[in-house]
Amino acid sequence: MLKHLGIVGVSPEGAALFYRQLSRAASHHLPPDEQPVITLHNEPLAQYIDAIRRDDWHAVGSLLRRSAEMLARCGARVCMTPDNIVQHGVYLAEAGSPIPWITMTDLVAEAIEVDGRKKVGILGTKLVTMASTYQTRLGLKGIHVIAPDENEVEMLDEIIFGELIYGTARPESRSAIFSIINNLCKRGCDGVVIACSEVPLVVTQDATPVKLYDAVDILADGAMKYMAGRN
Repeated sequence: MLKHLGIVGVSPEGAALFYRQLSRAASHHLPPDEQPVITLHNEPLAQYIDAIRRDDWHAVGSLLRRSAEMLARCGARVCMTPDNIVQHGVYLAEAGSPIPWITMTDLVAEAIEVDGRKKVGILGTKLVTMASTYQTRLGLKGIHVIAPDENEVEMLDEIIFGELIYGTARPESRSAIFSIINNLCKRGCDGVVIACSEVPLVVTQDATPVKLYDAVDILADGAMKYMAGRN
């Protein structure tokens, strides 16, 4: 059976980074003659941002489902989105979707639980760090999620929306993000969830001693395990 996987893009930069991570995960989990077909579809980012600012998650779910429908027509048998900010909408998109979804938040929660960590920080946009995107899934497994303080959350939001989604980062922005990670460690976190698909443009595991849980990388790995029939 043809392995055909669909990416539902939201942020163009994030979707492009995820495509690369999927390709790397495929080479790790599957032999060359079983590499999957990957199709990407996106609706305009501005439509997502407008719906999120209106707190209209049904509209977000509809946009995601529209991409899933297009991917299904292209032959995809499963789909996923690497964008953390729309994860609440995934559960709405699943209703009536012609193909199943692989959900990033569940995979991240499982990875942290397996490692036995009980207190982790989170990096992402304000809508992700201050909402229940990961807090609920991790909390159900007894894992405490610590958000940066209010000023740090605002700073992260500005860096992500002002720089990272366009593929750039000023040196002072890089320093600010590493400072936030250090502060989370001082507050007792023994791991940090990278809950923004563009943050890895700045933060990598070899640059910090704390364990990083890159949500997009975990999703890519989980998707290929699914393709290989091991999930």
